[in-house]
Amino acid sequence: MIPPSYEPLVAPARPRRQLWRTVLGLAVALAIYVLWMVAMGAVLWAWQGGDVFSVQLGRISTGSDPWSLVLLLSTFLGGWAGLWVTMHLLHRRSLRSLLGRAPLVLRDFVIGVGAMALIGGTMTLAIAPWLPPLALTPDLGVWLTFLPLALLGILIQTGAEELVFRGYVQSQLAARFAQPLVYLIVPSLLFGMAHFNAEELGGLAWVVVASTALFGLIASDLTQRTGALGLAWGLHFANNVLAILVISVMGGLDGLALLRLPDGAAGEELLRPLLYSDMILMVAVWAACRLWVRRR
Repeated sequence: MIPPSYEPLVAPARPRRQLWRTVLGLAVALAIYVLWMVAMGAVLWAWQGGDVFSVQLGRISTGSDPWSLVLLLSTFLGGWAGLWVTMHLLHRRSLRSLLGRAPLVLRDFVIGVGAMALIGGTMTLAIAPWLPPLALTPDLGVWLTFLPLALLGILIQTGAEELVFRGYVQSQLAARFAQPLVYLIVPSLLFGMAHFNAEELGGLAWVVVASTALFGLIASDLTQRTGALGLAWGLHFANNVLAILVISVMGGLDGLALLRLPDGAAGEELLRPLLYSDMILMVAVWAACRLWVRRR
């Protein structure tokens, strides 16, 4: 059963809701995303040469310095382009139809950012005494200089992921099956598995998948309750700003972190409880957002 609030996002998907279109659409979007990254790599290789390029590629993959992080985030422009082609080629609808009404998207985005900043900031301060001493970035001027580019990059990255998983996959499945167990859970599981990285995360890989899938489920539920991507996108954006630009504890994507753990401090014994606390944070934010949606 589709809630009336979700109809604005589901109705445009119904004319071309066949499952093969959705699968093929994801394949097309992924192919264009990969081609975009290859094109970026080719430009870097031509500019820097083979030896320097191989070193730079490793730095970009981990976002270990300011420019590498910005370049990594910019790869998600390929996701926007891929989904734009998919929507026009296979579904004869605009990319904007995945977002919802612009005023609603903007309002809910601001609410999502505020909710995550308030609740997330409060919980971060609450667990601060149990963290090792955090190291401040050695060059605050560099952080401030790159901050606008990094914020734009995170806006692009989180927007691409929300459009693909909550905008495209969820609305297509809702139009095809109309069962919440399908259109809420399947995109959330796909979102979680997209973050699986056993090589770098080791024993934490499945905890990260579970944490990411939980966020996906929360974002999916809020999307169907609001009929727009704004709230989910705002939460996603604020969460990544906190994790990438403010306090980095996972040992990666820390090229522009204001505060980070000292080298060697990000062990599994520390990161596992932090991931669990992040899951508790997301449930608290979800409860606050659901309360706001019910009372608005």
